[in-house]
Formats: sequence, structure tokens, C-alpha cells
Amino acid sequence: MDTSFIKGIIPPIVTPITEDESLDEQALRNLIDFVIEGGCSGVLAFGSNGEFYMMEEDEMERALSVIMDQTAGRVPVYMGVGNIRTGKCIRLAQMGVRLGAKGISILQPMFIKPTEQELKGHIRSIAASVGDTAVLLYNNPGRCGYAMSQDLVQELAHSIPNLVGMKDSSGDLTQTMEFIRRNADVGFKVMCGKDTLIYSGLCVGAVGAVCSTANYLPALVCSIYDKYVGGDLKGSLEAQWQLNPVRLATDASSFPVATKDLANLVGMQVGSPFLPNLPSPAKQQENLRKQLVDGGFVSG
Repeated sequence: MDTSFIKGIIPPIVTPITEDESLDEQALRNLIDFVIEGGCSGVLAFGSNGEFYMMEEDEMERALSVIMDQTAGRVPVYMGVGNIRTGKCIRLAQMGVRLGAKGISILQPMFIKPTEQELKGHIRSIAASVGDTAVLLYNNPGRCGYAMSQDLVQELAHSIPNLVGMKDSSGDLTQTMEFIRRNADVGFKVMCGKDTLIYSGLCVGAVGAVCSTANYLPALVCSIYDKYVGGDLKGSLEAQWQLNPVRLATDASSFPVATKDLANLVGMQVGSPFLPNLPSPAKQQENLRKQLVDGGFVSG
């Protein structure tokens, strides 16, 4: 299987909505153009920052149709699948393939804590349901309450033909490096899932990163990757240092609203998060704006 397209900076694209929580199609189209023109190598629909857990299947289908239409083959689109129920995950994955997604990203089920045997069955069933479409795992212990183990990933990577990579959001560089090392013999591709560790991840063999910050600072985030692969390690590290204060400032907001706050602050007009989340309070909004001003990303 050709997996050469799995690389670079991929934003988990936010889902712009209107005041009545309907999809804001034009805002989504504008955002797609913004991140592609900023240098992003792909788009992940319905990642954590895409608020997939708030959306009905028909809403996801419409949003993905818009994303596919607007990308128009310029970059690959990945379909995020993060439901608890295996059957629903299969429906969503197959919907993604039907609409043209190049890859399927599987998040471990939230709320429940399956045994490794149950988790293996869940992943195998979804991967088998999409034929030869590329499948990636999405390890997010912070949101799901448990991690995918090294042994589980190694077993699946070596036994499922179309399981070709993963995004690791553990924030533990040793874990990321071990996912890479233990599966290098099968060409398994690992993407860093912590925006503050893009440079570090590349240094230990990651092929890129899935970054929420690329929703609002795509050119800067992509420069970390582009400079690294171009051999400008000093420039790559400096770009990482420039990004980190903005990313770290988002931790004072409730998840995942700061990504939309910052996208709005740079002029993308993506609307508010789905209720019950709310935009960040005024004091935090000012803090986020200050980070953008201090970094030279918006005028004071």
C-alpha cells in the first residue's frame, strides 16, 4: 500500500457553526482554503477539535461532503472515527470511504474502558470494513482515560494489512519513539499529536503532526515541518519556540473551545463551540489575543 501521502502537518479541522448550531458551509470552505494555502499536507475531519462527539451522522456526512468538495483533491482528507459503539464506527468509516476520504483515523472508545482483547476486536472490525483504505490509530489517553499499549499497537500494526500508522497524543516522547521503533520494520508511520512537540517528534522519526494550532497559524506550524525536512534544524526549532506560547495559553480554556476562539481572532469566523461549551471568558480571550499580538500574528 502506498502511504507516501501520510506526512506533514494535518489540522484536525474545526467545524464552523451558525448561532442555531447548523453547519456554516461558507466558513468551512474558507477555513479549508486557509489551511491548504498555509501549507498543510492534509485535513482531518472530525478529530477532537472538530467536535465529532457533538454531531449526528447526517451532520457529519454533510460536513465531510463540503470538505471533500472544497479540498478538490489538493490534499488528502482523513475521516476521524471516535464513537464508542463498534457498529457506528463501521458506518462512519464506510461513509468516509464512500465520500472519498484517503484514510480513516480510529480513536479508542471513550467513557468505557475496554480490555485489550475488546479493543483489538473493535479496531480489527473497523479496519476490515474499509477494505484497502489506509487506517491509522489515534492514541489519546488524556481524553479517553486510558492509552493504547505498545504491545497492542505492535500486534495490530504487524497483523492488519491496511493499518499503516497512528497519531500519538500521549505527550510522552518516549512512548512516541517506541511506537516508531517497534513498528519501523513494517513501515508504520507515526504522527505527533502534541503541538508543543512537533520538532521533538520529527527528531525521533515522526513523519509529521496533527495539530490543532494549524487551524489558525498554519504557515507557522507548517514551517516547523518544512524547515526540518529541508535541513534547517535551527529554524525549525525557533518556529517551534514561536508556536509554544500560543498553544500553552489555550490550556486555560475548557477543551476544545480555544481553537475556535483563536481561529476567530485571526479572522476565520468559525462561530462558537457546540453547547454546553461556550467561548472562553473575556479575560482568557484577551490572553489569547495577547499571545497572537506578542507573536506578531495579528496587529495590536
